[in-house]
Amino acid sequence: MNFTLRQLEYFLAIADRGSFRRAADQLDVTQPTLTGQIAALERELEISLFERSRSGTTLTPAGRELLDYAQRVLEHAHDLGDAAQRLSGHGVGTYRLGVTPTLGPYLLPHILPGLHRAYTSLQLYVREATPAELEDGLSRGEYDLILSTLPINESSLEVEPLFLEPLQLVVSRDHRLAGKKQVDRADLRGESVLTLDDNHLYTRQINELCERLGAAARRDYEGTSLDTLRHMVVMGMGVAFLPSLYVLSEINRSDYLEVTSVAGASMQRQHAFAWRARSPARALFRELANHTKELVDRKLGKTVVIA
Repeated sequence: MNFTLRQLEYFLAIADRGSFRRAADQLDVTQPTLTGQIAALERELEISLFERSRSGTTLTPAGRELLDYAQRVLEHAHDLGDAAQRLSGHGVGTYRLGVTPTLGPYLLPHILPGLHRAYTSLQLYVREATPAELEDGLSRGEYDLILSTLPINESSLEVEPLFLEPLQLVVSRDHRLAGKKQVDRADLRGESVLTLDDNHLYTRQINELCERLGAAARRDYEGTSLDTLRHMVVMGMGVAFLPSLYVLSEINRSDYLEVTSVAGASMQRQHAFAWRARSPARALFRELANHTKELVDRKLGKTVVIA
């Protein structure tokens, strides 16, 4: 067989997106290039991989059967490159790190400088995605390591919990709860709580918290980012439960918001590193997890709790 790894990547992208056009956009290639490479792959394999219709692109039965094989080939190819780089004496190497948008920007500035000093040859290519996308991408070989929020359910992944991050209640200065160092659960009954769209695990956690507290998650105005939620709180559209690291980074000096807690309510989320259990770099990733815990404890120990 004379197919290429790039052709397999194209095959997986089309299967994932259900469209040649969307896959071409994701891969940053032209649609004719993508179509030509898939045609060459189909000729080499002597089978058709996709069926096209007005409603989209679907896998043929043969394509469905080969999909898992293609995923495993790419995963092993990435692992081979990682192992060869280390064995060749070129240092720790370059790895693809996936992070969640509600954690990465507010944690990484605290830990990356320390990791770079400890591992001078380590390079991390960082990309943001939702927890579900990170877990799926790690299993498919798109990432080498992810920093995400638990739970992580894929059995083929090794998970190392890092720390617990409390959620804090944020209200505007003119809100009825402003000025209270701590509010009671009863204070929140019927209160409108702002949250993100349903693509975020954070949203499901906030919805569960609202159910416990008797508050109402506001669905008519869903934010697209934590910054959006902050701005909507300032405008008096509701209150928000925001992660402590975000609060530390973006809110503590605000003239328009107040931060408080809820008496008797456990409000926190747990973050972890995860990698493929068979990854040749798994020993390094365990070291990075332990070093990250030390950095977080030293720099952020007053804000989060080490797992």
